[in-house]
Amino acid sequence: MVHGVAEAGFGGAAELYDRSRPSYPADAVEFVASTLGIREGARVCDLAAGTGIFTALVVDRGAQLIACEPVGGMRAVLRARLPRIDIVAGTAEALPFADGSLDAVTIMQALHWFDGPAATNELARVLRPGGRVGFAWNARDRSIDWVDRVWAIMDGVEKRAPWRDHAEPGAGQQFGDPNGWTQGRAGTFTVGFGPVHYAAFRHVQPTTPAGVVERVAGVSHVQVLPDHERQAVLDEVRAVLAEHPDTLGRTSLEIPYRTDCYWTERS
Repeated sequence: MVHGVAEAGFGGAAELYDRSRPSYPADAVEFVASTLGIREGARVCDLAAGTGIFTALVVDRGAQLIACEPVGGMRAVLRARLPRIDIVAGTAEALPFADGSLDAVTIMQALHWFDGPAATNELARVLRPGGRVGFAWNARDRSIDWVDRVWAIMDGVEKRAPWRDHAEPGAGQQFGDPNGWTQGRAGTFTVGFGPVHYAAFRHVQPTTPAGVVERVAGVSHVQVLPDHERQAVLDEVRAVLAEHPDTLGRTSLEIPYRTDCYWTERS
């Protein structure tokens, strides 16, 4: 079952999502690919692949890559971007794969939407013993004042969002599981998996003032707001950019991120 906000917020604005979201830094991609063994001969699923932002970064590594995405609008953009790879509809809680048929699963910017226990059971089912799952997020780096003010506007919108703690990697992450999917930076995933390993990388998203507004507009919880509320949120963002001394009059900006990467192995 797809979370209602994800289905409504992403399904109708997939192209906006695709052009407004940051990519992933090369060192983070290499970390995920090397630790999960994304290489020739491996059968790998990019789960909740979205529009294929990460999928496209590992498509040429020789693995048999399958993108699994439940939202039709996202799949359409993904198929246009990567017409030659296998794309299937499916959710983390009901994966369309045979038992032990995958060597690795990647989950980028999506684990927080899953039903934790059900998804863990499915991942344990479809991965072979020794297979690995990697999950990562572009966490919001709020160390720059104008960026912090923009994300502060988002704080008011995302009060009930199933987010992880962007400020503290690995801390308090539950994802629907009362016992927590990870316990700190090197904790346990859940039954059926070994320790969770962690690495962090930093990068920036080059953009423009209009691009910052689009970045906020492409967030699912903003997309599902009534039109007048959504416009009010975007107007707040425009006001920050128009008034803050570090953005006033500038035509190019950079949004910083910390990419938190985790992986664990099927026992």
